[in-house]
Amino acid sequence: MPRNPSTGVYSKPAGTTPSVGQVIDPVPWNALTTDLGNEITNSLPRDGSAPMVAPLKAAGGTVSAPGVGFASTPQTGLYLKGGGLLGFTQNGVDVSFDKASVYAAKSGDYTALASDDNAVHRFTAAATLTLTAASTLGANWHYCVIADGGDVTIDPNGVETIDGATTLVLKDGYSVNIICSGAAFFTNKLFARIQSKADSSAVGDFVVGLILSNNGGNPNTHIDFTAGSARSGSSFVSSAASFTKRVTGTFAGGTGAGGLDAGAVAANATYFAYALRKDADLSFDVVLSTSATIGGITTTLLAGYTIVKCIGVVLTDGSSNIRPFVLYPRDEYTFLTPVKDVISGAISPSSALIALTVPNGARVKAKLRFQYTSAATTASALFSDPSQGILAASIGNDGGNVGAVQVASNYAIGSADIWTNTNKQIRQVAGAAGTIWMWTDGFYFPCGRAA
Repeated sequence: MPRNPSTGVYSKPAGTTPSVGQVIDPVPWNALTTDLGNEITNSLPRDGSAPMVAPLKAAGGTVSAPGVGFASTPQTGLYLKGGGLLGFTQNGVDVSFDKASVYAAKSGDYTALASDDNAVHRFTAAATLTLTAASTLGANWHYCVIADGGDVTIDPNGVETIDGATTLVLKDGYSVNIICSGAAFFTNKLFARIQSKADSSAVGDFVVGLILSNNGGNPNTHIDFTAGSARSGSSFVSSAASFTKRVTGTFAGGTGAGGLDAGAVAANATYFAYALRKDADLSFDVVLSTSATIGGITTTLLAGYTIVKCIGVVLTDGSSNIRPFVLYPRDEYTFLTPVKDVISGAISPSSALIALTVPNGARVKAKLRFQYTSAATTASALFSDPSQGILAASIGNDGGNVGAVQVASNYAIGSADIWTNTNKQIRQVAGAAGTIWMWTDGFYFPCGRAA
């Protein structure tokens, strides 16, 4: 065939260039017409009436003069990039397209390579992800990391940084997208925003839900907490499900586990319940401590946890069992069985402190009922907040909250909600010597519940 298959140049057969008066040899002329017919058949019709039957080979072109372009806009089309890569140009400007996303699971340490551009790697265990030098990966290299089985420490090359830091710890259960600038690495900041939201202090302190109650199956040793959330300052934690802790063991993470910060459960003790946030995954837990302040909690067993806020309190009885109670809105505790804190106790015009069955170490408002008797016929009794100092019970002094006895040795009754001191005490005084009985129905221990 006269057409050169490499260059596409057509050369007609010899003997087909006639001169005047020459007798035409039919052999070469028949070959010529046959060749012309074949090449016309092999040509691509401009009207698109027939397709190519073999690969179409275009010129490599450049970004400003693509090998395949358009008559009306010759600088828009396809061209061959270096390395055999296909390029797209639009008005002489290269148009970049992302690589196909490739998923892979990683079970240990890994070094991200240039070939991982647009990859999604799910780490199924704690690992260190080392990033190849930013200059090697190049600008616009990007990569998605999913921590699904442990924290992933992302470590850029040498002194390079990610979001301005030397490393980034991606907590288990979270993901992050990493972008390379050619000199450093940045993320989409979503993970950081989630963390900052959990630590935002703009909405103040509160407790929502997390209502305490004796456990139904083990009411003497286990305390249940309903779903809810707590915030104090910049610390926040929430629980989507009910949670249980027991007083018969030292702290271990998880529902149903021991809750004491130290030691063993004691009789007639106070245990303050503190919401915890696990640093690794921001999950909820509870520690029980005899300390009324966060600063007094024994933290030996609490490594990896942030103490958020006190969310309640439980009391034990003389047998080291949790006293049965009900927690009502606005942190009001009511004992299922009223505690008879004073039985035939002496009272006189001399003010004295008296201890109650309420939390120790914190001021609470005790819910009290009284009965008073005296040989005097007009005396009354007064029970008061110790912070008021020493008061006197009589109509001419500081009054009373147990009605005056009208008949000698008869009984007067009364009730009041009274703030205690931090030693569980209130003050008592009477207009005349007599005898009292006192019942503690419960107390108010403010933790921040508005309902």
